[in-house]
Amino acid sequence: MQTYPLLAASLAIMLPFAGFLLSAICGKRSKNGVIAIITISLSLLAAGYTFTQVWDNAPLHVQWHWFTIGQQAFHVGIWLDNMAVLMLLLVPLVALPVHIYSVAYMKGDPGLHRYWMYLSLFCFAMLGLVAADNLLLMYCCWELVGFASYLLIGFWFTKDAAAQASKKAFIINRIGDAGFLIGIAIVYSGFGTVDIQALFGPQGLLAQSTVAGGQWLVPSISMPAVWLTVAGLAFFLGAMAKSAQFPLHVWLPDAMEGPTSISSLIHAATMVAAGVFLLVRVFPVFNETTLMVIAGVGTLTAFIAAYFALTQCDIKRILAFSTISQLGFMMVGVGIGMSHVSLFHLVTHAFFKCLLFLCAGAIIHEMQHLNQKHQLTIDPQDIRNMGGLGKYMPITCATMLIAALALTGFPLTAGYLSKDALLVHAFEWGALQQGAAKIIPYMLVIVSVLTSFYIFRLLFKVFFASPAYKQPIGMNVKIKEASWWLLAPMLFLAACSLFPFFTVNPLNDGEVWLLQGIAPLPTLPPLRLLHLAIPILTTLTTLLVVVVTWHWYTLGKYPLKTGGFFYRLSVHQGYMDAFYHVTAVQPILKLSRVLVWVDRQLVDGLVNGVAALGRTTATLAGWIDRHVVDGVVNLIGKIAWGMGNVLRRSQTGRVQYYFFVLFFIILVVLLYHIIVQA
Repeated sequence: MQTYPLLAASLAIMLPFAGFLLSAICGKRSKNGVIAIITISLSLLAAGYTFTQVWDNAPLHVQWHWFTIGQQAFHVGIWLDNMAVLMLLLVPLVALPVHIYSVAYMKGDPGLHRYWMYLSLFCFAMLGLVAADNLLLMYCCWELVGFASYLLIGFWFTKDAAAQASKKAFIINRIGDAGFLIGIAIVYSGFGTVDIQALFGPQGLLAQSTVAGGQWLVPSISMPAVWLTVAGLAFFLGAMAKSAQFPLHVWLPDAMEGPTSISSLIHAATMVAAGVFLLVRVFPVFNETTLMVIAGVGTLTAFIAAYFALTQCDIKRILAFSTISQLGFMMVGVGIGMSHVSLFHLVTHAFFKCLLFLCAGAIIHEMQHLNQKHQLTIDPQDIRNMGGLGKYMPITCATMLIAALALTGFPLTAGYLSKDALLVHAFEWGALQQGAAKIIPYMLVIVSVLTSFYIFRLLFKVFFASPAYKQPIGMNVKIKEASWWLLAPMLFLAACSLFPFFTVNPLNDGEVWLLQGIAPLPTLPPLRLLHLAIPILTTLTTLLVVVVTWHWYTLGKYPLKTGGFFYRLSVHQGYMDAFYHVTAVQPILKLSRVLVWVDRQLVDGLVNGVAALGRTTATLAGWIDRHVVDGVVNLIGKIAWGMGNVLRRSQTGRVQYYFFVLFFIILVVLLYHIIVQA
């Protein structure tokens, strides 16, 4: 009976890879995306079947021998528990609407065949990551997710901004990848295995380990307790880069240079979700120190990202900072020990954040058409160039409003269930803490207020404010609603962003079927009053913010001055890019120039000097060979030839010549004796 779910899970993972291979083989003939859409649809069906068979049942596991090093055998396999099948279902469930949306959104792009190929590879990598049964296989898929994102972010590689953004994402993620690898090495050195179930299961090796007397005691050996902290922080470093946590968040806003449909997938259920999933998967390795660091970094990330989003004007960049902020919320959930709530918020966030990006894409699409039709040069992504689109694009406006309400945690939405659950648990956790840790839940409330402000600022400026584009072209404006290829995925995601997808009770997260399937035993004492007070507080503040932003951005009664220090700090994103440019990029470039000089002047100079010396030595050796060695040899030959010639000529056969020679010899002898005797 276990064979069929495992086979279905294998198909769910491998079908996108088959789509990648077929798209690569077909090349430019696969521009219509049929292969990619069919494979991701079948993957969704297979994942759905697997989900129905595994959810709330015993986990399934299958392994095959991978390779052997010395006496250690490594295996590769699929591990299917509630968490794995949930993500296995979520990825294609979000990816399929993006595929359908892309048919119209990317129509006519000259690199469309590459788009479908990269998209299938991206989905395959993420599916492999969530179902991997060991850390080494998970790391391989982790790297493949990063590589696929590099290809997709830099899809329009002829644009310098896109090329730079893809390289920036790739390089920053290498920092996190190093941390992930170090974490794997520490865990393997301590336990001798990378099997996820053996390590992190309820009865796993980490559950059996203890810390006592400054030592980390594991079943086989003991290590200094500091290595437990180092291992946890190393895994967190991997998640920080992948899930864009401060200070490694700077790549994600620049990643908006890729197609909007890709941005929706990266920000929803694939790349940035991988970091949160990793932390939830390896949660038992985190001690109190590591959890506090995770909660602190998550809080800081959530706040600064929301603060930066307040003044941004690029519609995609606002949503990018929104993603960073919500990922900070999820990190806080892990840090306070509520990893299952973080995973729930990841799922709800996947739907409404994907919807926000698809709505933004539809708006940008129409603004580009407006540019082309009226020969304008306005930025189609700048919300200052928009306004009044609500009457032209009512369905887009309605779906984006649903997504915005879900983002703010408004009642009757999925975001209300997950976000308020995080806030409530944060206050329950904060009640047990001492010192600065008590600030964390209050900071999250402030972040919620900022979230409501920036998302309704976006909505009101785009859909309800006075149209800025009418000034250069007059009243003859014809903007139409997006096509149904774009609207159908948006409507589906809007439905998933509402409460019925998760529970029949829209006001009680305790009845959410998803939380019931992944929640561990309660670890925090419940404060019942908070379950009523927090939702009321967040709802009232959201309504207040809506009124304020309506007056400021729709009615044009903005009372504050722009250009102050805090405004500039937000607009320039805390000057983080400038800081990295001064402290990292410039020193590396200077070092590179020094190394180039050393290479050209010293290394190449030494090599060229040795070569010149070799050539000179060879020339001298050639001269000696030709003039000395060959000269001596030739001289000896000439002497021998001369002597032979003399002797040859002496043998004439004439008697008088012989007497002449004899007489000459006698004369020489006589003269010698006369001279010597004298």
